[in-house]
Amino acid sequence: MSDPGFGTSAVRLLGTMARVAGWLPDTFWNATPADVAAVLRGWRDEQAGGAGVDRAALGAMMESFPDGRV
Repeated sequence: MSDPGFGTSAVRLLGTMARVAGWLPDTFWNATPADVAAVLRGWRDEQAGGAGVDRAALGAMMESFPDGRV
């Protein structure tokens, strides 16, 4: 597996934050890594009921955020 690089990873994370939190690019680029982690942690806990990720939650995330792999 090759390293996608910072730019590709940042754009992918920006897209995730736009879908999960409704962030616009300026919000994303002005956020700290701790801000991003807090939002994602809250979203994960909300989706999984605070009990981690079960098969149904994983399936829902995979459907919401496809990575193009077959």
